[in-house]
Amino acid sequence: MGFISDALNRIQPSATIAISNKAMALKAEGKDVIGLAAGEPDFDTPDNIKDAAIAAIKAGKTKYTAVDGIPELKKAICDKFKRENGLDYKPSQVSVGTGGKQVLFNALMATVNPGDEVIVPAPYWVSYPDIVMLAGGTPVFVDCKMEHGFKLQGADLEKAITPKTKWLILNSPSNPSGAAYSRAELKAITDVLVKHPNVWLLTDDMYEHLVYDDFEFTTPAQVEPKLYERTLTMNGVSKSYCMTGWRIGYGAGPEQLIKAMSKLQSQSTSNPSSIAQWAAVEALNGPQDFIPRNNKAFKERRDLVVSMLNQAKGISCPTPEGAFYVYPSCLGAIGKTAPSGNVIRNDEDFVTELLAAEGVAAVHGAAFGMSPFFRISYATATQTLEDACNRIQRFCGNLR
Repeated sequence: MGFISDALNRIQPSATIAISNKAMALKAEGKDVIGLAAGEPDFDTPDNIKDAAIAAIKAGKTKYTAVDGIPELKKAICDKFKRENGLDYKPSQVSVGTGGKQVLFNALMATVNPGDEVIVPAPYWVSYPDIVMLAGGTPVFVDCKMEHGFKLQGADLEKAITPKTKWLILNSPSNPSGAAYSRAELKAITDVLVKHPNVWLLTDDMYEHLVYDDFEFTTPAQVEPKLYERTLTMNGVSKSYCMTGWRIGYGAGPEQLIKAMSKLQSQSTSNPSSIAQWAAVEALNGPQDFIPRNNKAFKERRDLVVSMLNQAKGISCPTPEGAFYVYPSCLGAIGKTAPSGNVIRNDEDFVTELLAAEGVAAVHGAAFGMSPFFRISYATATQTLEDACNRIQRFCGNLR
């Protein structure tokens, strides 16, 4: 259709949202569907955060705010970076957006020119390459193999860098794999970046607090201070604080970048919701004790899902260090025939047939740039996960 812009034609709708919508539609038809496609904690937003939002409404804090965040929230973000990451930022180095996605979008749209390359380790969160392409840039994918824990290796990064490279996007803990980089693993990457002053680093720390088994989270600007001046450290309240629908994300970096992002935001959405911002102030400044409680539940669910999936015929599921996803291989199912009589040729066929036969909605690995895998979110009730894994085991057992 000639009416639609070339830029929009370069991209696809979000695959994870599409599959979640399909599962919801089947549910609405009365089908017995378990949706494991959405990356959303099933825990409710803590009451102190809700109360702060209600108080903000009652106090009339419902007007426009500064384009990229109220001073109180910027201060809370600076305090958070200092307290948890040992990073010093001034409020003028902080940008608040409508979710982490807008912060990423603003950063890439404000800096990427046609022909610029952005290195995206695969498997990647579905939106990274599309935002790069929308900005006119070229995503350069680097495969991070299962035997390396789905993590980018320094030598592979070195090979991918060219004079056209503008950014590396790094996500730890990762959506979709749950892989989290240790300090030593990050150092191997930052050592390469130090040698290439033209490359900026966009680090997506959205799952920072969701780590297990004594894993210690670090962020690249903390590991290598030399990269501070060309790193955008992105985070948000969606996952750790169970605030996905509140839509507050934030980033901190060099002032010139933050100014450019604010300029773009002033011509797109203007300020994020004033009420959600006040809720986020309370999230960052208030009690944090529910985070380890939630993590305990997530860890138990992770262990259950990993164990049950590894008992499914033809499935191999590594144990992730963080986030709330597993990214198992379905290699053993490829080439087999599903109950419908269709042959499973790839991971997309696998999840399609799984949904048709057993009513379990998962996301195919190709959506994240790496096959033959699939992603399951374990951010849902334990009983539901057990039921879903039983169905997956049955489905795999019925393949011929």
